[in-house]
Amino acid sequence: MVSIGVLQTLLLIFGSLILFCFSKKIVIPKKWPLIGMLPIVLLQAYRIYDLCTKVLAREKGTFQFQGPWFSNMNMLITADPANIRYVLNSNVANFPKGEEFKEILEVFGDGIFSADSDSWTSQRKVAQELITDRSFYQYFIKSTQEKIDTGLIPVLDHVANQELVLDLQDVLQRFSFDATCIVVAGYDPKCLSIEFPEVEFSRAVDNALEATLYRHILPKSIWKLQRWLGIGVENKFSKAQETLDRILSDIIAAKDKDMKQGTGLKDGHGIDLLTSYMSTESTSIGTKLDYKFLGDVILNFLMAGRDTIASTMTWFFWLVSENPQVETKIIEELRSILPSKESDKMQLFKIEDLKKLVYLHGSICEALRLYPPVPFNHKSSVREDTLPSGHFVCPKMKVIPCVYAMGRMSSIWGDDCLEFKPERWISQVGEIKHEPSYKFAVFGAGPRICLGKEVALVQMKAIAASVVYNYHVQVVQGHNVVPSLSIILRMKHGLKVRISRRWMA
Repeated sequence: MVSIGVLQTLLLIFGSLILFCFSKKIVIPKKWPLIGMLPIVLLQAYRIYDLCTKVLAREKGTFQFQGPWFSNMNMLITADPANIRYVLNSNVANFPKGEEFKEILEVFGDGIFSADSDSWTSQRKVAQELITDRSFYQYFIKSTQEKIDTGLIPVLDHVANQELVLDLQDVLQRFSFDATCIVVAGYDPKCLSIEFPEVEFSRAVDNALEATLYRHILPKSIWKLQRWLGIGVENKFSKAQETLDRILSDIIAAKDKDMKQGTGLKDGHGIDLLTSYMSTESTSIGTKLDYKFLGDVILNFLMAGRDTIASTMTWFFWLVSENPQVETKIIEELRSILPSKESDKMQLFKIEDLKKLVYLHGSICEALRLYPPVPFNHKSSVREDTLPSGHFVCPKMKVIPCVYAMGRMSSIWGDDCLEFKPERWISQVGEIKHEPSYKFAVFGAGPRICLGKEVALVQMKAIAASVVYNYHVQVVQGHNVVPSLSIILRMKHGLKVRISRRWMA
């Protein structure tokens, strides 16, 4: 296997050198002998999402990628709503995650995002019962409100008073990690503070996700060769995995000790996800819950909460700063729910009061449409099939729904699809306009649609309202805003901003 990996590496280098001078001019990847279309993808990996969008727009929504010879990398990439509906809902049984997906997303282990069949059903049932429980929702609302009031606001006040330059993406990741830890594991790591402590977990997750993206675009033999040699992103992945295993083991051990001593729940707190899982002695699979499985479970939810919320809100604040007319309308809508005497001073909004705000909801949905936190999905066919677009799918062939490209298709959203227009989410009678999940697939679709969709939207509205109404966020002039090379759509260089208070009181 190593010799094949070396051969493919040499072929890729040769192909890359040939294409280097004119790669940016190519819209549709050229298929080369032996190495397929991979060289152009590697050369343009830094803009892989925009490359997919351009190709899919030219190919009417679906494109067949040809990988290197013997690499098993042939795949269908699609942004066609009919195909999305078919793969994620109508014929979902033929398109599980698959074993290859589980190998690529090794960091997720046996957690809910990579699980299939009985394991997925069991984990989803436990999570769904908890998320739909009223006491959990109240716990979530209370902890989110407290983290905004005692964590986010003090940090922003400090930065504004000291006239500092702030990486807003880092702050939002710290907020999301703290808030997610509280409801997932029942403790607050207090990463969000004016001291900005080093967050070992976050650095490990970032390295793991970078390696995961490369596993999507490199032949298996190459990334496995890197892992065997202990080089490149695979070396960082191995170290990240060790760090995450240690941190998660410590969290579970502490929770186990608390539960045995009867101190797992504190006054006024609801039950967290980890406690819920550990209170169940076995799953429907019939295996006792152990530390490794519990670690996989909570890592999946910790990464989901930390990365998706922070990613969305980072792009949201950048988009709002680039569109001051949107900022003005959000402030006006927030002002409308306040008593007139209270509208010209600092406000800590109650989360329940934000549900009625239509324009704020539309602004967040619009940010999600243009910059989905998870830009693509990954499925593998069990049997041969034919998609609604007419494309043939071989057994074990990968099908990649590209959510990022879907949000930028004029055939789906109209000629103004690249514009940031919250109004597209408001009906003619001034109510929230709901789009079908196979058109707006940010939260997935079908049986695997995101369980935390509603609570995520609630939390994002709370963050947006607290920041936009109380502060003016100005992106530092010349700051380079580009996506990072990761399976989570973060900003590569963070979001460097200056913060100023709108109100003195």
